[in-house]
Formats: sequence, C-alpha cells, structure tokens
Amino acid sequence: MRALLDVILLVLQLYVWLLIAAAVLSWLVAFNVVNPHNSFVRSVGDFLYRITEPVLAPIRSVLPNLGGLDLSPMVLILIIFFIQQVIGYYIYPNVF
Repeated sequence: MRALLDVILLVLQLYVWLLIAAAVLSWLVAFNVVNPHNSFVRSVGDFLYRITEPVLAPIRSVLPNLGGLDLSPMVLILIIFFIQQVIGYYIYPNVF
C-alpha cells in the first residue's frame, strides 16, 4: 500500500511540474519569446494544454474574472500541495 501512495505522490509532483511548464510556455508565447508556429513548440504546447486543461477548466469557472490574470494554476498547485500533505501526515503513517 505504501508503494501505491508513493506512486500517487510522485504523479502529483509530476503534475505540478507540468502545470509550471504550461504556465511558463504560455508566458513565452504571449511575450513572443518563442515562435508558436514552430512545430516543436506547437506540439509541446498542445501536449501541455491537453494534460492540464481538463483540470484547470472547472477551477477557472469558479474563480472570478481577473482580466488577463489566470490564477487557476496557482490554485491547483495549492490544492495538490494540500493533498500531498494529507497523504504524508495522515494516510502514509497509518499504512502497514
């Protein structure tokens, strides 16, 4: 059971890094640092969008509209950190 919890914690940490990469890539595209017409950039951006958008969309629908500022990745990262802490402090020590 601990191995399963370790895998869950690892997947959550990997998802946090994917969220950060998606946010950074969106900033780089918005400020014209990278060319979105490049096939590699487009494929990476498409992958990150497909992997993060299903989770971010419900959070965006709950958050108020702040213009061009999107706080949904930060809210999701905080939720993931909370889940990791709950697993680490309450579930993991009680598993034999």
